[in-house]
Amino acid sequence: MGTCVKGMFYSLITLSMGACAGQQSQQGSGVNELAVIQVEAASTILNSSYPATIEGRQDVEIRPQISGFITKVCVDEGDFVRKGQLLFLIDSVQYKAAADAAEAAVKVAEANVATAKLTVRTKTELADKNIISQYDLQTAQNTLASAEANLAQAKAQLVNARNNLSYTRIVSPSNGIVNTIPYRIGSLVSASIVTPLTTVSDISNMYVYFSMTEKQLLNFTREGGTMAQLINSFPEVELMLVDGTMYKEKGKVETISGAIDKTTGSVRMRATFPNDKNILRSGGSGNVLIPVKMDGVLSIPQKATYELQDKRFVYVVTDSSVLQNREIQVLPQNDGKNFFVTSGLQAGERIVYEGVGTLRNGMRIKAITPAEAESKYKSMVQNNSGVQNN
Repeated sequence: MGTCVKGMFYSLITLSMGACAGQQSQQGSGVNELAVIQVEAASTILNSSYPATIEGRQDVEIRPQISGFITKVCVDEGDFVRKGQLLFLIDSVQYKAAADAAEAAVKVAEANVATAKLTVRTKTELADKNIISQYDLQTAQNTLASAEANLAQAKAQLVNARNNLSYTRIVSPSNGIVNTIPYRIGSLVSASIVTPLTTVSDISNMYVYFSMTEKQLLNFTREGGTMAQLINSFPEVELMLVDGTMYKEKGKVETISGAIDKTTGSVRMRATFPNDKNILRSGGSGNVLIPVKMDGVLSIPQKATYELQDKRFVYVVTDSSVLQNREIQVLPQNDGKNFFVTSGLQAGERIVYEGVGTLRNGMRIKAITPAEAESKYKSMVQNNSGVQNN
């Protein structure tokens, strides 16, 4: 309310100019008082904003390696899980039976190898005594080699069967947050399913991706140096969340794409932000703010300007105290209170501080300081309060 009343105060002063015009012409002097400031050049730090997408440091799709029905879902969406924690169980009956059969086949193959070795040993002794021919001995040795090959094959099948049995227990490959779970108990799944069972996102540190145009990148790289030196020279960056609030932790630019996208003319960059409190989630969005120091920039209050047909103007106060409206150019970046002028004004010029919406070109005014205007505003409020109380 205070801001609104204050704005009305300046408007009333301005509107009173027309009502007092006849008196001013008789008195021969203008008494229209407006707050005026002098434009000064200074150094400032501006934030350049870039739309960004947020991803977990590691988003792992969880997919089954075997076919079967889900018998148990051991976690829920949004749960924090640790590496090795059980996520899903798949019906293991057929895989347990296959593992048992493979183990039995190994034992049979081991027995065949043992028998073949015994046969070779006996026939070797007989061949040494010329009781049997070398052909019979060679046949026994070939049988042993075949039995050993069958044993190796049976052991390989046992390993495969045991692996398949172990795949019925689906565990988390890393620490992270469980995302959407589209499959529930009774669902038939396989290695060829399009949608994964879920995704585990490691969000201890978040990757924030954003793009910068070639021209903007050149502003950071004019001093030269290697890519590693460029990355190290980048200041810490901030992240504005979708609700307009600032993320408390600052991030660091870690990677810059080696090539410029020909279709967009931009280069992709990645900043890393710590996420100890799990505020950021994979798939989110925001804006990366990169601070840029600017020297000798002209800063003026936003309330000292007005917009007309997509152009921005101020009222400059000449040496003869006459108002002159002037178009100005400002940077797209601002701090929410001030505009930073690139052309249209020079340091040392004076402009009307506020209440510019009702002014007109060529007005003659009496310049006062913002402090004097504030004092008059407070006096008016007090007088009005006294009148109302009476």
